[in-house]
Amino acid sequence: MLTDLKARQAKPRDKDYKLADSGGLYLFVTTKGYRSWRMKYRFAGKEKRLVFGPYPDVSLTEARDKRDEAKRLMRDHRDPAIEETKRRLAAAADHEATFESVARRWHAMHESRWASVHAGDVLRSLEHEIFPALGAVPLRQIDAPLVLASLRKIEARGSLETAKRVRQRMSAVFVHAISEGICGSDPAAMVAKAMKPARKRTKQPGVAEIDGLRSLLTTVEASGASPVTKVASRLLALTAVRPAVLRGATWEEFEGIDWSSPDPAAANAPLWRVPSNRMKLVLNRKDDETFEHLVPLARQAVEALVAIRPLTGRYRLVFPSARHGHRPMSENAIGYLYNRCGYHGRHVPHGWRAAFSTIMNERAERAGRAGDRAIIDLMLAHIPANKVEGAYNRAAYMERRREIAQEWADALLDGLEPAEQLLRLPRR
Repeated sequence: MLTDLKARQAKPRDKDYKLADSGGLYLFVTTKGYRSWRMKYRFAGKEKRLVFGPYPDVSLTEARDKRDEAKRLMRDHRDPAIEETKRRLAAAADHEATFESVARRWHAMHESRWASVHAGDVLRSLEHEIFPALGAVPLRQIDAPLVLASLRKIEARGSLETAKRVRQRMSAVFVHAISEGICGSDPAAMVAKAMKPARKRTKQPGVAEIDGLRSLLTTVEASGASPVTKVASRLLALTAVRPAVLRGATWEEFEGIDWSSPDPAAANAPLWRVPSNRMKLVLNRKDDETFEHLVPLARQAVEALVAIRPLTGRYRLVFPSARHGHRPMSENAIGYLYNRCGYHGRHVPHGWRAAFSTIMNERAERAGRAGDRAIIDLMLAHIPANKVEGAYNRAAYMERRREIAQEWADALLDGLEPAEQLLRLPRR
């Protein structure tokens, strides 16, 4: 048997040679003095060899331990060489199965099931919040403390709802990885009860009287915000669609507008046709054209689109991100603008829907038009539960819907500057 002293004293010779230990283990010494531990064995009637690593990086004791492990495998009728190959492949796969690579595969698998804006939001939240710290880490090496540390950074900003959504998305990635055999547990699920509780949901704040809404738009549109954000805010106010629907709007969704006309705002029956896959619908309705949303456009809404077209008309999206033209504007852009203008806790982008409903229903009641209530609900895309009724109502009452849209626009923008003025830089 070898000793560590003999191994250290092994010098190069004219030819490669071996120094035997026991049980097939030996030290192989090359003519250049490189020494490595190897083991000769027989399996299934064939002579084979294992390489355990260089000496002295791998000590004599470690080499003997590796030899003994190899013999245990053979007693279980397993070839040590094949087992070593499997370990190397598993290690390589583990290294390649990083959180980011698996997350992107998970996202690509589910993207077609989601509305395009939601799919973009899901990926961007992971890109911004998780990938910088954990994206390159093998998924198998990520544990609950690492997950919680990333989520704590989001909570520290006060973004408790964002932290909750990101944790849910991380958990979905881990569940996907478990199904592929990449990992065996979901650390994102384990930390759910360790997170700060999200604030109790309250009614979305919104100004609900017309003079206050005009004052809001006047203040916002006089600010130094991006013209794209200001025009988006105005179109959101005029159409009362959900903010996510506005952010994902594409030029091809608008009909009945002759952009080459000297006066496109004089369009005949202009319409915004929002595809069903971008609406807030249950999954089995997102591919059903029955549930697309038709938004009649008031003259002022067309003017807003005409105003912004020279800036963003070369893109597919009407309101693209300032950094990436193929992505929609940030989901927080309009909300942050309202906050900066003094409307924090007073009005949020979603508040335009409640304002439109409240004010136009009150006007209808005063005018004795009780039937307008159902029409206003239809304009807000409150789809009836009954599919046949929904199909019937999709384009129903369009003439009256146009009248309501124009009445709302006239009241809301009374005394405000035309949309083209929103593109001017504010005076300093």
